Amino acid sequence: MGRFIGFLYGTIVYVFFFGVFLYLIAFVGNITEFMGIKLPVPRTIDGPGSYSGAEAYLINFGLLALFGLQHSVMARQGFKEKLKGIVGDKMERPTYVLATNLLLVLLYWQWRPITDVVWAFDGIGATLMWVGFAAGWGLILLSTLLIDHFELFGLKQALYHLKGKDLPKYKFVTPLFYKLVRHPLYLGWLLAFWCIPVMTAGHITLSAVWTIYIFIAISYEETDLAGAFGKKYTDYQKSTPMIIPFTKFKK
Repeated sequence: MGRFIGFLYGTIVYVFFFGVFLYLIAFVGNITEFMGIKLPVPRTIDGPGSYSGAEAYLINFGLLALFGLQHSVMARQGFKEKLKGIVGDKMERPTYVLATNLLLVLLYWQWRPITDVVWAFDGIGATLMWVGFAAGWGLILLSTLLIDHFELFGLKQALYHLKGKDLPKYKFVTPLFYKLVRHPLYLGWLLAFWCIPVMTAGHITLSAVWTIYIFIAISYEETDLAGAFGKKYTDYQKSTPMIIPFTKFKK
C-alpha cells in the first residue's frame, strides 16, 4: 500500500473509530438526548421496540460471539503475520480497528432489545450509577492516552507509514492508573457495562458476555506481556492488582 494511501486509510479508520466509540456510549447508556439536544442515535440497547423469546437471545449471543471471535482471531500473532503479508506491516492495526468498528456497527443495527427489567435505581442510587458509568468511559479514554492512544487505534502506524519510518519499540511503563491496577482500561469497560440505573435482560446479556470475554482477553494479554517483558512484568503482576485497586499490599 502506497504511503499516502496508507496514511489516508489509517486516518479514515481512526475517524470512523471515534464515531463508533461515541455511539457505543450512547448505545449502552440509552442516551438519545443530551442537555435537551436530540442526538443522532436511532437505536440503543433498549430500543426502539422490544423482543422476547429464544430467537432474540440467540441473535444477540450470535452478534456478541462474532465480535469476540474477530477480536480473538485477529489478536493472535499468527493471524497478524498473515495479515501483514497482505496489507503491509503498519496497516495491520488499522485493519484490525476497522474490522472491530464494522462488527460494532452490525451489533448496533441488528441488536434485539429485551426490555424486562432486572434492576432499577432512582434517586441517589441512580445518580451513583451514572457517576460510575461516566467514570468508566472516562477511564477507558484516559487509559489509552496514558499508554499510546494513537498506536492502539492505528493512527500512529499510518503516520509512520507516510514517513517511511519504523515504529519505535514499545517500552514497559506504568503511568498513573497503571500503578493502581494492571488493566485500568478493562476496569473502565466493566464500570461502563455494569453501572446502569435501569438494567434490562438484554443489557445484562451484553454486560455478562463481554465481562467473560474481558477476563479471557486478560489471560492471553498477560501471557504475551510476560513473554515480551519477562521479569519486569512478572514482578508487576506480583505487586499490582489485576482489576480491583488496593487489593494487593507490599510487605
